[in-house]
Amino acid sequence: MAIEIPSPPKVGMVSLGCPKALVDSERILTRLRADGYAMSADYAGADVVLVNTCGFLDSAKEESLAAIGEAMAENGRVIVTGCMGNEADAIRARFPDVLAVTGAHQYEAVVEAVHDAAPPELSPYVDLIPQAYDEAGIKLTPRHYSYLKISEGCNHACSFCIIPSLRGKLASRRIDAVLREAEKLVQAGTRELLVISQDTSAYGVDVRHEERMWKDRAVRTHMTDLARELGGLRDAGGQAPWVRLHYVYPYPHVDAVIPLMAEGLITPYLDIPFQHASPAVLKRMKRPANEAKVLERLRAWRDICPDIAIRSSFVVGFPGETEADFEYLLDWLDEAQLDRVGAFRFEPVAGAAANDLPDAVPESLKEERYARIMEKTAAISAAKLQARIGRVLPVILDEVGEPDEDGDIGATGRSQADAPEIDGAVYLRNMPTDSAPGDILNVRIEDADEHDLFGAPL
Repeated sequence: MAIEIPSPPKVGMVSLGCPKALVDSERILTRLRADGYAMSADYAGADVVLVNTCGFLDSAKEESLAAIGEAMAENGRVIVTGCMGNEADAIRARFPDVLAVTGAHQYEAVVEAVHDAAPPELSPYVDLIPQAYDEAGIKLTPRHYSYLKISEGCNHACSFCIIPSLRGKLASRRIDAVLREAEKLVQAGTRELLVISQDTSAYGVDVRHEERMWKDRAVRTHMTDLARELGGLRDAGGQAPWVRLHYVYPYPHVDAVIPLMAEGLITPYLDIPFQHASPAVLKRMKRPANEAKVLERLRAWRDICPDIAIRSSFVVGFPGETEADFEYLLDWLDEAQLDRVGAFRFEPVAGAAANDLPDAVPESLKEERYARIMEKTAAISAAKLQARIGRVLPVILDEVGEPDEDGDIGATGRSQADAPEIDGAVYLRNMPTDSAPGDILNVRIEDADEHDLFGAPL
């Protein structure tokens, strides 16, 4: 009689929040797959559903609670993890039947909860040899780009932020482990590495920039050493990946990274969270107020690497922000000429020191200032993109369409100035029939609008 092999239990995942949370989700699923679980793409097929929550803003918490509610309604067997897991009482008050609640990056606790809820059915016919745990295993991003998380936590005490209370102080990963993961990702087909953390510039501060052996040489646990080594990685065909740095605070040593961009080792792109420019607002935010020096450094960076793209985000309507403060920010943006800008209306977050600051800005005024900063930055972006018309730029493909009635194939990609999900796109026509996501092509730019480029491959 034939022996029936038991079907492995299936796990579903809803992942919310920032790219760092997405990496957490990937690691959890990779661990579970190594333990014999299968993955489910829908609620109906899952034996248990994980909801990885975001708890940074009250609006994000509401989104997380809505996701938990949907999972409870559609499946009923739900484990909650992530940043909002620190508020277990609030979650259980709304959803008393959730199976377990764990906090951010508590991988072992999540896996244990899944084991309790849906024990793996091991079979001697398929589980004689345990599966290896590979940190670069399951990916929730497309195959051609990957997030590379280099540290957890943050040592800053910004008055509007609760990240240190959610994720703790800075804890840097070993640089040899980071490089090993990056190498595996590139060899598996990743064409773009997106380096993420809460504070990429502080990488290694907590371990005093200790040295580790990598490829028979000592490498410091430091952002510049990491960037240089990542820029030296190659895939099986000898191609170098794009290496994009996110969450970079403008510490002095960031200057040493710019020549690496000019040399082509890493992508000429920096994501710097300036948050504001007015010294008075920055002081209330408990952030460095050195905006004049920053403008000098931006000019110096562009002298070294003219194609460098700077993206940032800003908060409008912070408590005590006057019209003069806001006008100062608009004037600063005129000087800085940042390539990509996101703006957010200030939103109180439970537990943040900023909630106790006087002189709250009315919601109507926040909306008015938000509209003004978006108008300002859109105009700057449009002018910078117009200047690219006629140039030939490398573009990485994200999506390739089907031929239309005339046989023309369109595609969507990104230039080196565009990170996935947050920046603009390059819309392409006349694509080769063998084009595929992850291809990097030279593209002549033919047109532009406020945020996106349009062109055709050479």
